[in-house]
Amino acid sequence: MRPNEPPPRLLLVANQAGDVLEYRLPLLDALRRAAFEVHLAVPPEPAAAALAEHGYPVHAIPLRRLNVGPRDELRTLAALLRLYRSLRPALVHHLCLKPVLHGGIAARLARVPSTIGTLTGLGPIFTRRSPDMRALRPLVSAGLRFACAGERHVLVVQNPSDRDRLVASRIARPDRTVVIGGSGVDPTLFTPRPEPEGPPAVLLACRLLREKGVEDFVAAAGRLRAGGHSARFVLSGEPVPEHPDSVPLAAIAALRDSGLLEWHGWSGDMPALFARSHIVCLPSYYGEGLPRVLLEAAASGRPIVTTDTPGCRDVVRHGWNGLLVPARDPEALAGAIATLIEKPELRAVMGARGRAMVLAKFTLTRVIDEYVALHRAVIEAPGAAAAASPGVIAR
Repeated sequence: MRPNEPPPRLLLVANQAGDVLEYRLPLLDALRRAAFEVHLAVPPEPAAAALAEHGYPVHAIPLRRLNVGPRDELRTLAALLRLYRSLRPALVHHLCLKPVLHGGIAARLARVPSTIGTLTGLGPIFTRRSPDMRALRPLVSAGLRFACAGERHVLVVQNPSDRDRLVASRIARPDRTVVIGGSGVDPTLFTPRPEPEGPPAVLLACRLLREKGVEDFVAAAGRLRAGGHSARFVLSGEPVPEHPDSVPLAAIAALRDSGLLEWHGWSGDMPALFARSHIVCLPSYYGEGLPRVLLEAAASGRPIVTTDTPGCRDVVRHGWNGLLVPARDPEALAGAIATLIEKPELRAVMGARGRAMVLAKFTLTRVIDEYVALHRAVIEAPGAAAAASPGVIAR
């Protein structure tokens, strides 16, 4: 950026205002300090007003995260196209699949000079085997190829497996694809605390979707209880009624009433939730990017049991800071949880190693620095942006 030039206008497009407010505000503040004029485009949600109170111009867009009809998708695309042509940003950063897809197409049509797209996992489009997802996958892939094909576009993913799959599918170019480890964890907020007294508590904290492994967690809990283990099984999260994969609220309530598990609903205090736990579990087969809950658990010094799938295995090294099990295998899940229930010394060692890993690779400061460097590189030397970014996770 040359002296005396006005700051480049940056537009961040996201599918949930609440997520931007909760997870991305430190990045926005850092970009503003780095002399970007930062604007936001988000759906008209209550959190959008809170973002405006932080001094960011907010543009409402008709974007819904979950599946809607073709007419609504075209309406989103048209709204983004109008916004880009009127706002004329120097750089647009699209966050999550729908903004990357629709926003990337609109940005090319509107001749936006530079774009960044962040995919926080591949999600059900690329991982679910149902007929509807298999039918939709080629269409989405073709759209992403167009959206990501610009010479001044950089795609950010959260784990190397996603990068390799997108490159192999010719959706992304290897020289314009960067791996940055999530959105960062604040190690001063998530800190190790002594294990609580009493039977070990095994925590699953997530949106209550089947693909997050909720049913496998319940099945593993049943096996362990039948085998005589006195551990507590704690579920934190809420169903997503509009999501086709959501676990029904009545089913969760019935499991709670049966005494098999405890259900606490959504928690606004994750550090306290980890402090009350001994083991953190995520038996996901969702198509994760880099699960925030696992990074927060590791920063909190808790051992982890999760699946040997992309994203999850980039947080956990088997036998080092946790245990990996095959996806959709409640018996293996129960065995891994039992190992940690029975070995408090192993829990302590694994928890300390997980904390050290987060401090080395996944802190909020590090991730923000990588993103700011990437934004500067895209503006100043887009052809070298991917090569300049340090954000590659080494397993």
